[in-house]
Amino acid sequence: MYHQYFGLSESPFSISVNPRYLFMSPRHRDALAHLLYGVGSGGGFILLTGEVGTGKTTINRCLLEQMPETTDLAIVLNPALSAVELLATVCDELQIDYPQGTNSLKQLTDALHRFLLDNHAAGRKTVLMIDEAQHLDFDVLEQIRLLTNLETDDEKLLQIILIGQPELTEKLHRPELRQLNQRITARYDLQPLSVDETRAYIRHRLEVAGLSGSRELFPASVVREIHRRTRGIPRQINLLCDRTLLGAYGRQQSRVSRGLVRSAAAEVFGDSQQSGKLRGWLVGAGMVTIAAVAVVLVLMLGREDSVSDPNPQSSASQLSSDSPVSPNKQSSADATPWLLSDERATSLLWQLSSDAPAPAVSCPDITLSGLRCTAGETRVWEPIINVGRPVLLQMETPDRFSASTVVVAFEARSAWVMTEVGLELVPLVELARSWGGGFRYWWQAPAGWQRPLAEGDTGAGVESIAKLFAQLDQQERTLAATTFNAPLAARVKLFQRAHALKADGVVGEQTLMRLNEVLDVALAPEQALRRARVLTGGR
Repeated sequence: MYHQYFGLSESPFSISVNPRYLFMSPRHRDALAHLLYGVGSGGGFILLTGEVGTGKTTINRCLLEQMPETTDLAIVLNPALSAVELLATVCDELQIDYPQGTNSLKQLTDALHRFLLDNHAAGRKTVLMIDEAQHLDFDVLEQIRLLTNLETDDEKLLQIILIGQPELTEKLHRPELRQLNQRITARYDLQPLSVDETRAYIRHRLEVAGLSGSRELFPASVVREIHRRTRGIPRQINLLCDRTLLGAYGRQQSRVSRGLVRSAAAEVFGDSQQSGKLRGWLVGAGMVTIAAVAVVLVLMLGREDSVSDPNPQSSASQLSSDSPVSPNKQSSADATPWLLSDERATSLLWQLSSDAPAPAVSCPDITLSGLRCTAGETRVWEPIINVGRPVLLQMETPDRFSASTVVVAFEARSAWVMTEVGLELVPLVELARSWGGGFRYWWQAPAGWQRPLAEGDTGAGVESIAKLFAQLDQQERTLAATTFNAPLAARVKLFQRAHALKADGVVGEQTLMRLNEVLDVALAPEQALRRARVLTGGR
């Protein structure tokens, strides 16, 4: 009813699961990474817990999308079953033949075991996912544990995912379930959203529903109030935001206020002290004639569209135009101390990256001391800035001789460059006058990596990549050994999506460079600046 009033194409805060509204916060990505590790570990239990409405279903859907096509999946949504009923349900999900009407655990287990062995021989994996697992009885949980005894000499035949509310963790810590608890190979407790994540979540859903970028329906103070009332639980955020927008529509307000949030919270969560006020507003809205509402809509939307933000904020990826440059800097017309010989610039670039002896070739096509050189050409600054590392620019002197400049770090529309006597902050427009477009830089490559790697590739480079992702996720076990398998590919795609990279599952230079930054392997700009000052004797 209200979405047209706010210029939306549909109601943005429906509690039904809609893939278009998928919002993966950092903690949701962490949860998915843990589940992917569990699935790739080859057996045992995976545990995902979280309060009602925190997004466990969202994680489940993402996990199912990441499952390899060679996986057979059985999903149990109603765990209020006996052990016999549960096994029969699993067999039904996997389309396993068994004597109909049987009450024999042995017959059902034998049928399942035969299926698992055949699946294993065919190179397929079998996964059992149980939702609302906190409702499982102790004897059923014990029977589920016994299913993990179905194994070959080197791996389990069945991977089991238990999903439930926090009381599931408490139940598993009971002495009689200690054997099952010890077999959990990956576990994650999904926490509610933070205030910042709540703000991003609300904005994301509004934008998907068609909100124009210039409109703000939920000011920062209102978001904080929503977070306090909902404790950051997405389902409750949806309920409260939906009701507040309905209340704002009833009062003919252009955006939500804190008072409206408090009254809507009373209506949604059952506090009768404030709920009467909101009901009064909604009744009042129903008394407004259609013609009057139409007039108000035209006037308000016209007024909203005519107002522009006098101080628009640029996105994080854009460059600011008002970075201060010291007034005592010399222009290129006076002196260009940052135009160095190629030999000197090559030496400085290497010394910024390594303490090892410099290579004989300026940009060799092999890995040296764990570093690889990349060279290229571009006509714009963004690709250079996104490298996030010291870069050598191929330049020309005013009298058309070749030269080079070492850029240590960028600062808005200027760059810190090396001279023989220290660092200088030079406007990019000034550098552009001498820059021909060529560049090169060094970056850290994992051991054994020589080219982009993807699913199906083998070698020491795959093992190194798997170790990096295990380090990222704080896991002792890696998803792969020397063969790039489906679980590792799924983890790579998750990382790429999280960092705005092409999610193709291929581990190339861009993915490795971003991984280095996240793991603090790459030289941070502050570190690079300190090192550059030491090398040039400057301050």
